[in-house]
Amino acid sequence: MRDPQHITMNEDTRLIPIWSIVVAITAFVLVEYYFWLVLPQQQHHQPPLGFHIYFSLSGGVLIALYFLMVGYVSKDAPRRAMSPRFWIVICFVMPGGIGAVLYFLLRQPEVSRCPACTTHVQSDFHFCPQCNYHLTANCGNCFRTVRATDQFCTRCGHELARDHMPARLRVL
Repeated sequence: MRDPQHITMNEDTRLIPIWSIVVAITAFVLVEYYFWLVLPQQQHHQPPLGFHIYFSLSGGVLIALYFLMVGYVSKDAPRRAMSPRFWIVICFVMPGGIGAVLYFLLRQPEVSRCPACTTHVQSDFHFCPQCNYHLTANCGNCFRTVRATDQFCTRCGHELARDHMPARLRVL
């Protein structure tokens, strides 16, 4: 498994890099420049002002959002042990935002570290694959994830008290 980049929960707001914000603002300004200064000189008749405002703003916002999404993908992919270069290329090559949709459909769960042996583990793992450390509370019968406060499994009805779950995973 690739070594994921670690971004703490407090840094989640910084998942859109500065370069992406600058490119998005620049793209928005360029679209507005085109719609308000270049395009009117090429047209024989002017469209109604409402249409002109709507299309210029929506075009600028869509292009700016596209660059912000590419910036988000560039920061989010390393957190999930995925190749950011590959996904940025996919976002640019696939037209109309299809690449970004594919990224969100196919992205891996976030990767964290096992508290016992510091191996990289996915967030949906119940046990560490290296040291068998019990990472999350789960049913001993069907092995589905349960909340620490549950007395019975919501899927199979198994009594969770019989599973002898570690005390750190139980709420008293």
